[in-house]
Amino acid sequence: MEGSTRQASRDEAAPRSFPAGPFPRDAYADEIAAKRPAGSGPVGPLPASFGVSAAAGNAGRQGPLDRIARRFSLRARVLAMFCLVAAGAVAALVAGLAFGFARLPTGLQEDAALRAGFMQGAILGGFLILGLVTWIWWLFDQHVAGAVEKLAASLRVSADAGAPGGISPDTARYLGDLAPAISDAARHLGACRIALSDAVAEATHQLTREKAWLETLLADVPAAVLVCSAEHEIVFYNAPAAEILGSEIRPGLARPLGDFLADEPIRRARARLAATSGPEAHADLLCTSRDGSLVLEGRLRLVEEGEASGSGYVLSLTDVTATHAAMAAREARIADAMPRLDAARRALHDRDGDPARAGDEAAEIVAELSHLLAYAPALPEFRSADLVDALQARLAARGIALTASGPDLFLSVDGYAFLAMLGHLVGRLAEEDARTGFLLDVIEEDGPGAAIALRWRGGALDAHARDGLTREPIDPQAPELTAAMVLARHGSALAGDPDGCGLRIGLRRARRAVAPPAPLRRCAVYDFALLDRARSAGIAQTDLENLAYVVFDTETTGLDPQRDEIVQLAAVRVVNGRIVDGEMFETLIDPQRPIPPGATAVHGITPQMVIGAPQIAEAGARFHRFAAGAVLVAHNAPFDMAFLRRHEPDICQRFDNPVLDTVLASAVLFGQGESHSLDALAARFGIVIPEAARHTALGDAEATAQVLVRMLPMLRARGFRTFGDLVGEMRRYGRLLKDLNPVR
Repeated sequence: MEGSTRQASRDEAAPRSFPAGPFPRDAYADEIAAKRPAGSGPVGPLPASFGVSAAAGNAGRQGPLDRIARRFSLRARVLAMFCLVAAGAVAALVAGLAFGFARLPTGLQEDAALRAGFMQGAILGGFLILGLVTWIWWLFDQHVAGAVEKLAASLRVSADAGAPGGISPDTARYLGDLAPAISDAARHLGACRIALSDAVAEATHQLTREKAWLETLLADVPAAVLVCSAEHEIVFYNAPAAEILGSEIRPGLARPLGDFLADEPIRRARARLAATSGPEAHADLLCTSRDGSLVLEGRLRLVEEGEASGSGYVLSLTDVTATHAAMAAREARIADAMPRLDAARRALHDRDGDPARAGDEAAEIVAELSHLLAYAPALPEFRSADLVDALQARLAARGIALTASGPDLFLSVDGYAFLAMLGHLVGRLAEEDARTGFLLDVIEEDGPGAAIALRWRGGALDAHARDGLTREPIDPQAPELTAAMVLARHGSALAGDPDGCGLRIGLRRARRAVAPPAPLRRCAVYDFALLDRARSAGIAQTDLENLAYVVFDTETTGLDPQRDEIVQLAAVRVVNGRIVDGEMFETLIDPQRPIPPGATAVHGITPQMVIGAPQIAEAGARFHRFAAGAVLVAHNAPFDMAFLRRHEPDICQRFDNPVLDTVLASAVLFGQGESHSLDALAARFGIVIPEAARHTALGDAEATAQVLVRMLPMLRARGFRTFGDLVGEMRRYGRLLKDLNPVR
């Protein structure tokens, strides 16, 4: 950062800062590249033998020096060169002294003092040569080779990671104009990127707005919608889909659909559609959740447009478990009650048997039917405070004052009909006998029910008048709707108080309104590039950018993985080279032991905070499901993995995922001479870690994920295309930190 500041001061005006990568791609260039014939270059077709002959020629021309250059770093090669120079100089000194000694007369050669002088001169000269070469090597390593590596790393950060790289002029003062030239090139590169970003942003502004509208609409579509690739991996899901599939763990991009659903019906439906044609072709299906607890109705359509034609499909799902179960039970009970009600009606009509008994039986059957209607699944939940506010507003327009009291409850009612009934009752009561002082009390009862109690001052209401009120139409727009019908719909009745100056309506479904949980971001999560992603046979051969990563971090009671315990675990997912919004894992963990004050001072987690939190067996199992099929990434991974692997018997799962350590990846990119701490990497890449998020599991996991996203293009530029390439290179840095991936 100091170098960047000094370099900027050389100009009249400081340039704009680099935009954070990844940068937008030129859509026009992509279109031209897509239309270019296979095997052609930017200016025309290439000879068929170009790629093979070039590769073969390069391989044939690789000599020992080329292989050494590929295997060892610049500073290691410089050290080897100076070692050769020192060895050659010492050898030349010894050879010269030996040649001179051989030219002496025989008598002098036998002189012991002269021989000792020659040997002492050789030893002294050898040490002087070694000291001089060592001193020159140290100067060269510090001011030339080391500076070159720092300049290269800075340029890589600017060119590949999109972060503003810079180097102090003092570090590269012996390289002449090289450091200023590189800083100027990086600044011009940043200016070009800014101009490109501005141009693309201006050209795609309207498209971005339409995309935002589309995402908002898709997020709030009431049906659960998923888009899956040909390999049945999730490419898109909206909020209802996350609610249906996320009974144990939220769905995630690039995760197999079979992790959440028994997907055999879906596979069969897709196979059926693949044999048909037509834009309107679709398949209806019935499937269940993976554990069979949910029954889902779905409709499947193949993707028919774009380059991904036929490679994926759109699946819409509806949870019919509760609806079908409730409807089936209600219909069965109604079907059983109707013949009995008809028999009681005939008995009363024909005066067959005891009329009183038949009347009582008919009344019981009617009450049972009213109860069944009350438990119809269509009743929504409303806050009692909202209903009271609406009722007061409607009555105030008629000049009637109503006072309300009682707790705020969620009531399962037909909002329009229930409000119309209450307004009709209060209005009719106010019209007769000059009743005033209406008081509505919401009463929370034991169990799941509640009651609405209405009191007034003035004339009493007898049972006959009360029954008359229930039979009157309550809404001029719907004369067939009466209070009795509304009460039956809710499985209730209108009861009077003993003094006749009050009414009471019981409700079977109610619950206390509590403070809402932290709001979940309702969003549609997608990456349609996954539809076209080529699949590899194994993880070692998979491109780094095609892997799904779960970047995680732990907070613990101490620094000994064999004795201390985890108190917090958090993770985020990185798919297709970007952090996926909304796909995160975070939990406190009860360590079943005291948390030392020293540990609390670091991460801020107190013993009181973990009371009631899950233990490692439950939390670890949930994290294992979250990380299924992904590469585990951590900063100083051996530390975090040691805690998880120690508890594998408790979790009943093995953490055999491939592991990527950002410390080792940093050593590969920047060399072992640089600092590889998370703070140092964040500063190097221009990542700001909020003070409140540092040393929290989620904050450090998000910072590590941002570091990983910026490292991936740098690793690709360095020639590490696949995960196997990177693991092979990281193993060379085993003396810095051990690699956790088994040798295969």
